Amino acid sequence: MKLTELKGVGAKRAHALSCAGIETLADLLEYFPRDHDDRSKVKTIAELTPEAVNTIRGVVAVEPESVKLSSITITKLKIKDHSGVLEILWFNQPYLKKNFKRGTEYIFTGKVRETGAVLQMISPDYEPSGEVELTGGRIVPLYTVPGGFSQKTFRALVFQALNLVENIDPPIEVFMEFLPAQVLSFFNLCDRKTAVKNIHFPESDEMFLKARRRLVFEELFFAQLMMATLKKSMKSRTGIVFEDINAQSFIKSFPFIPTEAQLRVLNEISQDFLSGVRMNRLVQGDVGSGKTAIAMCAAFIAAKNGYQTAFMVPTEVLANQHYLQCLKYFQPHGFDVVLLTGGIGAKTGREALEKIANGRASVIVGTHALIQERVAYHRLGLCITDEQHRFGVNQRLALAHKGDSSQFVPPHVLVMTATPIPRTLGLILYGDSDISVVDQLPPGRVEIKTYSVNSQYRERINNFIRKETARNHQVYVVCPAIEQPEEPDEPHKPHRPHKTTRPGDVLSYTCELSALMPDVKIAALHGRMKPAEKQEIMDSFKAGEIQVIVSTTVIEVGIHVENATLMIIENAERFGLSQLHQLRGRVGRGAAQSYCVLITDSKNEHTNARMKAMCETTDGFRLAELDLKLRGAGDFFGTRQHGLPSFAIANLYQDINILEEAQVAVQNLSNIQLSPEETEMLHRRVSLFRKEILL
Repeated sequence: MKLTELKGVGAKRAHALSCAGIETLADLLEYFPRDHDDRSKVKTIAELTPEAVNTIRGVVAVEPESVKLSSITITKLKIKDHSGVLEILWFNQPYLKKNFKRGTEYIFTGKVRETGAVLQMISPDYEPSGEVELTGGRIVPLYTVPGGFSQKTFRALVFQALNLVENIDPPIEVFMEFLPAQVLSFFNLCDRKTAVKNIHFPESDEMFLKARRRLVFEELFFAQLMMATLKKSMKSRTGIVFEDINAQSFIKSFPFIPTEAQLRVLNEISQDFLSGVRMNRLVQGDVGSGKTAIAMCAAFIAAKNGYQTAFMVPTEVLANQHYLQCLKYFQPHGFDVVLLTGGIGAKTGREALEKIANGRASVIVGTHALIQERVAYHRLGLCITDEQHRFGVNQRLALAHKGDSSQFVPPHVLVMTATPIPRTLGLILYGDSDISVVDQLPPGRVEIKTYSVNSQYRERINNFIRKETARNHQVYVVCPAIEQPEEPDEPHKPHRPHKTTRPGDVLSYTCELSALMPDVKIAALHGRMKPAEKQEIMDSFKAGEIQVIVSTTVIEVGIHVENATLMIIENAERFGLSQLHQLRGRVGRGAAQSYCVLITDSKNEHTNARMKAMCETTDGFRLAELDLKLRGAGDFFGTRQHGLPSFAIANLYQDINILEEAQVAVQNLSNIQLSPEETEMLHRRVSLFRKEILL
């Protein structure tokens, strides 16, 4: 059945539904409410509470009227019940007069105010009293409504669809049971049809809670089952055996002694190399914990055993940095390193491709250029992805499959992230991986002092910059935008900010700071620059020739300058906690005391909570948990290309108990005697999750 066959859905509304991802009746019924409003308690007029939202039933006492006062039209309606009379007002909606008939009873929900001795309800939701009441007298669903719909019209559409499919035989797929009977029974879950009906229009509080628990469990169960299936598949695949795992000569070339955590993780990787099973390991560690050194040791082991390593990073600046590091450590051992990015010249690119194809290059460092079709690896044994959440899942898979064209055994996979992943998110996102945590920072690190201030501290911040640069230290300033948007009424007029604020964009900020501090060497850095230009600026900054870099978040990942001691983040409210923590991690890499200053004028309580947390702790995992709580999983990384299922109802922060139950169910699935029908339904649902993630 087409959606246009539903009452009230023409071509225009069908298009709006399609834009919201609703193409079928099943899509509509699985478009779950974002919230619910309990309007089940209906009061009499005498029981109304002023300055609160109330639900009442009342009969229209007199014909409605519209009164024009200056530029405002007020539509008035008087209703009554056995306890009194109430006046209802709407503003600039004179057409509403036609919707009410004298002597007819309606149900209203809205805020009540007391004007003298008169009670008034302002702009309420309403509908006629009757057998079907969707707006009041019940727990009412609230949706993220597609364009062209109001809450009222969308609610009615869902109700219509539910009634339409109620008694279809065989049942519509959205009512089919996907969970095995023993799982339903053991975890005391209601059936799917009951859950779908009661998540939209709950019969009671109890039924709403049952419906939500069932649907959350289902989502998390199938996400976990999918990951368990992937992990089992990965573990069943033969892996390349690196027989020589001794990396002591390489480790001794480092100008530091590895931490116990680094050595422990390297040992876990080495055991994977010996196992004969393909490695799929996530190395997770806070900023500055030494993950890159671990990755280079793994690449050294691969090179010793005659295999190549592809090292993929998200930005050209970081690729250049890793390339120079690898050159420094690999060349003395006789291993060649090449760089492959979109910014290298044609001749250099051809030479790099040739070295990769003939096997002369042992370590290939690059951006997503590493997965281009023209790149043919000679003997790829290890794929390393740094800051992997910045790549789409298909990009990561494409790199991992690059070895398939030249060998039967696929390469080992090592992914790294400095974004601490909360346990709840990690269970879903990396259920298919073995996880290693580098939970120790190198000795001698001084904790970064963090402050949150508003724009009235401008002069003190300027003095702070002068003070640090006078000490021959360096400064980062991060802005959320490259330049100010043009003013719509005067496109060619430059934006002039209020004197107490500074523009939150790189170009304007750089100009203003340069004018205030002509003796300080200041440069701008942003994503629109050519790769060679960006690299030149970073090289100058590392060499100490530039004292202050004003940048976008292009410097967020992996940039290592020990002399940088001050990080200033403009409009800090625009960044998530995990991103703020990453940015803060660009300083504090040397022995000197370092500082991070967060600037925001926001009064939002969530913003204040995030800024307070940043000032109180440098524990990335604690910040990540709070970030997940405040912003949700979908926005945790600032991107939705991280391979996380788009959950319709589950909340990975508040539903941790249900997630743990779902894990138990998946782990015990092999002990259940499944019918052929149940096995088929499990396979169908798991394939849907996989398809969604790999889009």
